[in-house]
Amino acid sequence: MGKAYSDETKSFKERAAALVSEMTLEEKVFQTLFNAPEIERLGVKAYNYWNEALHGVARAGVATVFPQAIGLAAAFDEDMMEEVGDTISTEARAKFNMQAKYGDRDIYKGLTFWSPNVNMFRDPRWGRGHETYGEDPYLSGRLGVRFIEGLQGHDPKYMKVAACAKHFAVHSGPEDLRHQFNAVVSKQDLYETYLPAFEACVKNGKVEAVMGAYNRTNGEPCCGSKTLLGDILRGDWGFDGHVTSDCWALKDFHEFHMVTKNEEETVALAMNNGCDLNCGNMYVHLLQAVRDGLVEEKTIDRALTRLFTTRMKLGLFDKPEEVPFSKIGYDQVDTAASRELNRKVSEKTIVLLKNADKLLPLKLDEINTIGIVGPNADNRKALVGNYEGTSSEYVTVLEGIREYVGDRARIMYSEGCHLFRDRVQGLGQANDRTAEARAVVDMSDVVIAVMGLDPGLEGEEGDQGNEFASGDKPNLKLPGIQEDILKVLAESGKPVVLVLLSGSALAIPWADENIPAIVQGWYPGAQGGRAVARMLFGEFSPEGKLPVTFYRTSEELPAFTDYAMKGRTYRYMTNEALYPFGYGLSYTDFAFTDAVIIGSAEDGAEVSVTVTNQGTMDGAETVQVYVKSPMAGAPNAQLKGLRKVRLKAGESKRVTLYLPSKAFGVYNENAERVIVKGQYEVYVGSSAPDKRSVALMKKAPACLTIRYDGETRIVE
Repeated sequence: MGKAYSDETKSFKERAAALVSEMTLEEKVFQTLFNAPEIERLGVKAYNYWNEALHGVARAGVATVFPQAIGLAAAFDEDMMEEVGDTISTEARAKFNMQAKYGDRDIYKGLTFWSPNVNMFRDPRWGRGHETYGEDPYLSGRLGVRFIEGLQGHDPKYMKVAACAKHFAVHSGPEDLRHQFNAVVSKQDLYETYLPAFEACVKNGKVEAVMGAYNRTNGEPCCGSKTLLGDILRGDWGFDGHVTSDCWALKDFHEFHMVTKNEEETVALAMNNGCDLNCGNMYVHLLQAVRDGLVEEKTIDRALTRLFTTRMKLGLFDKPEEVPFSKIGYDQVDTAASRELNRKVSEKTIVLLKNADKLLPLKLDEINTIGIVGPNADNRKALVGNYEGTSSEYVTVLEGIREYVGDRARIMYSEGCHLFRDRVQGLGQANDRTAEARAVVDMSDVVIAVMGLDPGLEGEEGDQGNEFASGDKPNLKLPGIQEDILKVLAESGKPVVLVLLSGSALAIPWADENIPAIVQGWYPGAQGGRAVARMLFGEFSPEGKLPVTFYRTSEELPAFTDYAMKGRTYRYMTNEALYPFGYGLSYTDFAFTDAVIIGSAEDGAEVSVTVTNQGTMDGAETVQVYVKSPMAGAPNAQLKGLRKVRLKAGESKRVTLYLPSKAFGVYNENAERVIVKGQYEVYVGSSAPDKRSVALMKKAPACLTIRYDGETRIVE
């Protein structure tokens, strides 16, 4: 290797620039592709940038498969997110070190992971929403930052792995239009809703990479957008990492977006506006684009310096003994400790939506026979979601309950119905498992219905053979005849617990009125069945909160293609939710007392409250702080602070959260974050302050106020 770029007294950026300076134009061009080839004469090994770690190391063999991202978000637990990220990056390094030993440099074998997905889950019909952290910019940003910190680590010199915030920006369906769609959004919505999570990942999380989106935003294709990549990401936010295109997104420029005429114009637009890496093969046309004067070679040098800086930060150009993460052995993959963590994480994600007459937890010593009915009861796909790895063990809900109960009660099982068709057997008649379901119910003391969706119904366009609308949901109903079977179970008069496994909100008003206990289990990970079983029988108190709104019907939503936030999510909706954002019940009872606020809107304030576990079970509660601005047209009260608190029965803790001045600001029509004159309402409690949350929780958050009497002030 040449001396200039192996000199460890120089910065990684200087070394990367020196390395690039020794390449030919052709060598440079091929290094802008995700599957960058070897340059033997310079000591550059082949490297594939494409890897995934949404909720575990994905698509490359055995790894810990944590709950899907939307489930992780439901824990409302920042510390947990970093612990999950750290476990993933340990397994990532272990697998990379093993693969490198055997010369395996294939796709999904590198250290650059295209996670997390911090797009806003603005519409529950979007198939990829379960990859995100939900509908709230603040929550998504905080969880994204801590996940990134877990992935990238805290070593002063080297990154453990490189994270990537995606898909930048204003991207959340429809999936079947994404290659030609133009997301039109106001400056106000752009800055208030669609950018904050990305900004947090860049400024606070120091994320190494950002991925552009397939669609256009306000006419510009995101992977070649001067506004997004140049003005905002690098200009306003000072991002110094690299940008990658989404996969095969560049060809959309001339084939579907029609903003360029041909391949040369496409690659010039992307490269000149700061897209450094091409997931695809379009950048081979950079050779001709340079020769034709559409792209300067120094622009490619800039892109490659960024890319090789990332590889050098990962220690790929230094001696293994100098890189601390090179010592992580393959024995660190799929350990007993990681499986235990996975179960505990799964337990934290479960949300208790309804529990009439305290049906849950179930009392096993009073039960002889348990009926388990439903298409998701024994469905492995409903454990994991998409972008998943391979677990060495999968525990479905049926298996988890059977293992927990042992010989203390009899388990009767029926699939009940197909997940989305009207029959299980193709040659059978409709409702071909209804009789069996009735028989199971008749013999049972309690019935656990396990229903919902799986990633074959909601996901990415073209992924896993999605059955509905390119991965998007046509509506929010339980698919097929699931609700019909649920009605059969309820008509029996037996107590019924509904467990929903899904990556998104379902509209279940009938179940809310007629089923006594309802649990949202998301896609709970490979250990999910054990977690659900332990929750149902009271081994722990549920602590999850909804990171998305559960609507009563999709008819109340604006058009899926409308990216204006009016009428969407808890921050802008005027209708009453079925189950609101931030909501989740517990087996124990938490009281919030003596709430005070000290400080001012313009300089920041501290909110303090005493949280007491008044119940008989140990448990955890999320302290949630919401702020409502008096500015005309401002969003509803928005989440601006959270803290997970674990309390033994009878225990109290004083919790203090700091709200910086920007927590009181909202964006105006000119995309300026402003604090305006008037009274600010600050709510602190276990839920959002809306009427539905108060009715369901049977308590209201404390309302504190701060006045600001000065002139309108711009805050950052």
